[in-house]
Amino acid sequence: MSKKYFGTDGIRGKVGEYPITPEFVMKLGWAAGKVLGKKPRDRIVIGKDTRISGYMFESALEAGIAAAGMDVQLLGPMPTPGIAYLTRTFRAAAGIVISASHNSYYDNGIKFFSAQGTKLDDSIEHEIEAYLDKDMTTVSSEHIGKAKRVSTAAGRYIEFCKASIPSSFSFEGLKIIIDCANGAAYSIGPKVFRELGADVQPVFNHPDGFNINEGCGATDTDALAKLVVGNKADLGIALDGDADRLMMVDHNGELLDGDELLYIITKGAKDGGRMEGGAVGTLMSNLGLEKALQAEGVDFLRANVGDRHVMELLKQNNWNFGGESSGHLICLDKNSTGDGIIAALQVLAVMVSENKTLAELKNGMKKFPQTMVNVKVSKRQDPMQNSVVANAVKCIETELADTGRVLLRASGTEPLIRVMIEGEDESQVKKLANQLADVVKDNL
Repeated sequence: MSKKYFGTDGIRGKVGEYPITPEFVMKLGWAAGKVLGKKPRDRIVIGKDTRISGYMFESALEAGIAAAGMDVQLLGPMPTPGIAYLTRTFRAAAGIVISASHNSYYDNGIKFFSAQGTKLDDSIEHEIEAYLDKDMTTVSSEHIGKAKRVSTAAGRYIEFCKASIPSSFSFEGLKIIIDCANGAAYSIGPKVFRELGADVQPVFNHPDGFNINEGCGATDTDALAKLVVGNKADLGIALDGDADRLMMVDHNGELLDGDELLYIITKGAKDGGRMEGGAVGTLMSNLGLEKALQAEGVDFLRANVGDRHVMELLKQNNWNFGGESSGHLICLDKNSTGDGIIAALQVLAVMVSENKTLAELKNGMKKFPQTMVNVKVSKRQDPMQNSVVANAVKCIETELADTGRVLLRASGTEPLIRVMIEGEDESQVKKLANQLADVVKDNL
């Protein structure tokens, strides 16, 4: 059954436009309290990123949750994975994140963690939506919830991050530039790496409520690359607004995306004897990642796009490592959700243990050239249901053999068919992608 409000990652939209309004968010807090509270005065923790509307929605959620009879612990600005961790460690009934991740300041969103620090099951989201259709009520005065701020939240999460690598490891001698995206990790991120011995230069770490993700962070790494080269740093770390996404830059200013970082983390775990099972990417993960892991004897599976789907496949197989090209990296042996800071620490730990630069580590994976063409169609549809298109795909797959792959998928948000081809020969890939796009245009 489809959901009315919840998307793949909570509820998100433009501030002031329904449902991202104070009135709705207050009722959402009440509905969540009604569904997630298992006993009187259960607790929900709330954290947020640095966008200006976070104050407003924090207060709205607090009021709604208190009206439902649950207590609230306010964490303040906190990376999304930190909220997942603190939900578990505080034995809270749930955690709430006020963030629109990598979006601009005028957007915001609400997403939830279960008591285990994982995303809510669909069934729980349906229950919350059912309460949203009811009239809001308030418990009797003696049962109204209380709220308090948690002054130790940042320190607790910093220590948790540091404990994700062996205590014998030190980053002394490494010069790191960290781009905090003017977001939730603006203070916590630099402290983690500095306390582990690195020479840390934080940038984009002065949030003003409006500059989150603006020309910086994991979605815009040009400035970071220039700073790494100009300051002769060993590497750069780029987080997004809520610090669940990671990109890195080597000393040459070359970008490492989520595929390359997942390769380094997974190979490091295998070489260190910590690898159990395989790794999970998505339909969009570069073929080079799959080939490189197979060469290491590591199984690789592809999930649908979205970290929720990566997580589902990891849990089905009882594996630990997965991620997306966009930089969502999951290390389930370290945290219950994707975590940009912890993922960066795992990469640095491999650098230290192998005494190699980031550039040297990524050389083990050769990215295949990839071409994507978006084709507008009249309506959302499965392109492979068309026999002409399906036959064209089969012909191209035969031509590429095991040196490439073809992916056609309908956009989840627009009337578009995404035509993607990968292969060893860049000119061949471009030619075949355009050929297939023309077939899609003519037949859909």
